[in-house]
Amino acid sequence: MFRKVLIANRGEIAVRLIRGLRELKIASVAVYSDADRASLAVRLADEAVHIGPAPSSESYLRIDKIIDAALRQGAEAIHPGYGFLSENTEFAEAVARAGLTFIGPSAEAIRKMGSKTAARKIAIAAGAPVVPGTEAAIRSIDQARATARSLAFPVLIKAAAGGGGKGMRRVDREEDLEAAIRDASSEAARAFHSDEVYLEKLVVEPRHIEIQILGDHHGHMIHLGERECSIQRRHQKVIEECPSPVMALDPALRDRMGAAAVNVARAAGYANAGTIEFLVDRDRNFYFLEMNTRLQVEHPVTELVTGLDLVAWQLKIAAGEPLTIQQSDVRWTGSAIECRVYAEDPENNFLPFPGKITYLAEPSGPGIRVDSGVYQGWNVPFDYDPLLAKLIAWAPDRDAAINRLRRALSEYKVGGIRTNLAFFHEILQDPAFVRGELSTAFLDDFFTRRASEPRPQEAVIQEIEAVAVIVAALTKPKAPAPIANPAGKWKWQ
Repeated sequence: MFRKVLIANRGEIAVRLIRGLRELKIASVAVYSDADRASLAVRLADEAVHIGPAPSSESYLRIDKIIDAALRQGAEAIHPGYGFLSENTEFAEAVARAGLTFIGPSAEAIRKMGSKTAARKIAIAAGAPVVPGTEAAIRSIDQARATARSLAFPVLIKAAAGGGGKGMRRVDREEDLEAAIRDASSEAARAFHSDEVYLEKLVVEPRHIEIQILGDHHGHMIHLGERECSIQRRHQKVIEECPSPVMALDPALRDRMGAAAVNVARAAGYANAGTIEFLVDRDRNFYFLEMNTRLQVEHPVTELVTGLDLVAWQLKIAAGEPLTIQQSDVRWTGSAIECRVYAEDPENNFLPFPGKITYLAEPSGPGIRVDSGVYQGWNVPFDYDPLLAKLIAWAPDRDAAINRLRRALSEYKVGGIRTNLAFFHEILQDPAFVRGELSTAFLDDFFTRRASEPRPQEAVIQEIEAVAVIVAALTKPKAPAPIANPAGKWKWQ
């Protein structure tokens, strides 16, 4: 096992990784930009290295600076977390050239699955169903028109090299196709340095369900079941749960999707933790969507339901240890639901709302987990994704998990900035959500219903309390921000 690992990330995932390393008695090295000099991750890490100005292009995306920091601090491996360089082939290759271990799949596996069109071909070869569409990037508008007509509208234009909703356009009419391709291609070029886009049939109001896989370097591959990720805003997930409500009605579907996920991962020569994403239509037909070659933001729900530590297994696999878990050993117990807590304003199209956290009270209690990257007094920077924390509730069944999550939300207080906590109060009381009637169109339908219905009392109370907390914080003397460094070892570079 490794003695020291550098974490090439920030925020809540960096904190999660530091804590995971400490439990395995592995020293941690954090990297930080100017904006993150006083971050919780820096305070908790055994060592911390400054790597540049706030813009990620000058810090967290600088491969040379990150590898130099790892070598100077004597780290043996680098964990990329998610986002930033986590699915960057050049980074994985550079880590290997430096004689370090990349805690994730090989650069070749990342390359194979990083292109959505190449991944579709691998999935087809592995026997997994895919959404009908082009198997290569669109080369001409005439080709696109012919393909769209054969599929029938609506269709979806998607970036070949990316995800997260960037470079994606829905097209309902042929006369809008050329402009949609131009806009999607332009956005893809800015986001992923590749303007290639492809076209596929739009699956109307599907569920977005992903399968967690684990594979080692000794030929063993298993799946850890599914996560329901259908509740999304701007193609970004905001609530995830395990198991999916639909699997409770059809456990055989989990077996089929799990087998398909394992087959795709094997075909890619994959090792370490990864996620195969699927769309599931109203008739419970499923289609391969893409593979995320990294740890997912929503991994805690799988950990709570299976009892398996995904970060620990990532480290063990990267260190060459074999999986000691067989597929028959995996059990799913209870239900876990996660809310992504953002500094954003749901009443203003979810626009980011950075600023100083003047008050913070995080919930606790049985079955509650908070993966947080902030503290009272922290300034949420403008420069990065405004994710503050992930609030997760586990309980013996889904109804109990919803009730437990509602209780935790009522105890969660953040002052000085706006968050989406009150928004989650409303979602968790929505009858369609409680019934498990989910799809990627859920939020659009929810806001339509919301416009004609009174808001739940708890959500209104949450917003009133948030304002009261801000007022109270502004009218009392400032207290110093808490400092936590259990290891007691600070090394500033």
